[in-house]
Amino acid sequence: MTVDDHEILRGGIKFLLLAFDDMELVGEARNGDEAVDLCEQLQPDVVLMDLMMVGMNGAEATKAIRKKYPEIQVLILTSFFANDLVQQAMQAGAIGYLLKGISIDELADAIRSAAIGRSMLAAEIIQALLQPSKPSSQPVYELSKRQEEVLALLALGLSNDAIAQRMKLSPSTIRHHVSQVLNKLGVTNRTEAATTAVRVGCV
Repeated sequence: MTVDDHEILRGGIKFLLLAFDDMELVGEARNGDEAVDLCEQLQPDVVLMDLMMVGMNGAEATKAIRKKYPEIQVLILTSFFANDLVQQAMQAGAIGYLLKGISIDELADAIRSAAIGRSMLAAEIIQALLQPSKPSSQPVYELSKRQEEVLALLALGLSNDAIAQRMKLSPSTIRHHVSQVLNKLGVTNRTEAATTAVRVGCV
């Protein structure tokens, strides 16, 4: 089964795979959500998964498929091979990671290998995995889900009372959460918290 948001690419793979008698394309999905649904219906042996898609991305879809259907192998086929993307895909349970520039024969071999549980990685991917990960340029703030929600509303300029109404919590609970958020962000007031939140992408 192929998963890609580009119809032309899905059609190209479909056409090229006709050359191989030992393979059958049983389905096509336009995004990760469709892929998970189709896996339940079709139970393919191998899924060719793109990474960068709107909605559920390839790594998230891979994780969902492998959790629900561990017998289905997921083979990443993408144009991107940044170190963090490779790590995410492999941690999600992908059996291989290939780049879209490979030949159809190489792709066919990779599908056969995946079907019998053998991993296939492009040479560029092996090199990326061997390189140490770059440290993040932004600090990581360990906020709870509730604290993230409070911070998002705080960044919009809402008062504690307005946040309490929106979240259906007491004002005293919101004051506690705001205090915790300020402490964790290492700032002294709401304006600094909002600025920090936007700068590092918390909101």
